[in-house]
Amino acid sequence: MIELIVGCFLLLIMATVAMSLLAAVLPVLLVLFCVGIGVAFFAFWVWMLVDSIQNRGLREGEKIGWVLAIIFLHLVGAPLYFFFGRPKRHALTCNQP
Repeated sequence: MIELIVGCFLLLIMATVAMSLLAAVLPVLLVLFCVGIGVAFFAFWVWMLVDSIQNRGLREGEKIGWVLAIIFLHLVGAPLYFFFGRPKRHALTCNQP
């Protein structure tokens, strides 16, 4: 019986240590994750901005509109361009001999 009580006590101590360690490490991991996601979104935004400037499948008016949309709408403009403006580049390159 005493072994069971000592075992439960040791398990409780180990769980407390693990929780305090997790409480110390979790905020750091959360910050690193958020920074990584932020860097990924920024890289995607820059990629779409450069792609919209270099897209020969767009007319000048469309190009200016997409660049302004990407700049001013940030995380909404870049995915919009990716799905709606960028396919014009692929349609142009696929139809050329």
